Amino acid sequence: MRSSKRKADELRKIEIIPNFNPYAEGSCLIKCGNTHVVCTASVQDKVPAWLKGQNKGWITAEYGMLPRSTQTRVARETSKPSGRTQEIQRLIGRALRAVVDLEAMKDISICIDCDVIQADGGTRTASITGGYIALVQAITKLQKEGKLPVNPIKEAVAAVSCAIHNGTPVLDVDYIEDSNAQADMNFVLTESGKIVEIQGTAEENPFGDDDFAKLYSLAKKGIAELIIKQKEALRKA
Repeated sequence: MRSSKRKADELRKIEIIPNFNPYAEGSCLIKCGNTHVVCTASVQDKVPAWLKGQNKGWITAEYGMLPRSTQTRVARETSKPSGRTQEIQRLIGRALRAVVDLEAMKDISICIDCDVIQADGGTRTASITGGYIALVQAITKLQKEGKLPVNPIKEAVAAVSCAIHNGTPVLDVDYIEDSNAQADMNFVLTESGKIVEIQGTAEENPFGDDDFAKLYSLAKKGIAELIIKQKEALRKA
C-alpha cells in the first residue's frame, strides 16, 4: 500500500488553474498533489544571437524553487544556477521545443518560467506539463494579434515520474516514494505517444526489461490522463 493510499497506477490529484498570472502572455498554476508550480510564458520579438538570420523562433525555459518550497529552506540561486537547475531547465526547453515547428515562429522567442512554490516530488515533470499550458496560451495570443499566421504547435506534450517502490512499479511518485525507490524514471511523451525523453536510474540493483515495460506502460496511462487535464484547462482559459 502506498503512503498516499493511491493505487499503483493512480496519479496524484491534479489541478490546473489557467491565467494565474494576469501580466504574462500565458500562465497557469499546476498542482500535482502537494507539488505546486507556477508556469508563465513571456514573448519577445527577437531570438538569441546565434539564431539570427535563420528564420526560426525559439523556446527556452527557466526553473527555480522558492526558499520555503521544501521542509527546510532552500537558498536562492542568485548567481549561476546549480547543475540540477540547469539540467531541469534544459529538459523543459527540449520537451516544449519537440512539439513546436520553430520555423513557423520566425524571430519570436518564448521563455517559460517554472517557479516551484511547493515541492513534494515531480517538480520537473509538473513544470513540463504546466509549461505546455502557458506556451499554448502565449501562442494563441500571438495568433489573435496576427503575429503568427499558423499555429506552430504540432501536438500536446506532458511528463510524469514512475518508480519501483517496495518492489512495485508505481505512477507519479511523491517525495517519500522517490527517496526510497529502487529505481525511478521520468517520462516525457507526446499526445500521439511519441517519446521526447526518458530518464531512468537504478538506485540499488539494475532493473530489467520487464520492469521497464511496466514503468513505461504506467507512464503512457498517466500522460494520457494529464493531457486530458491540459485540454480541460485550456478550454477554461
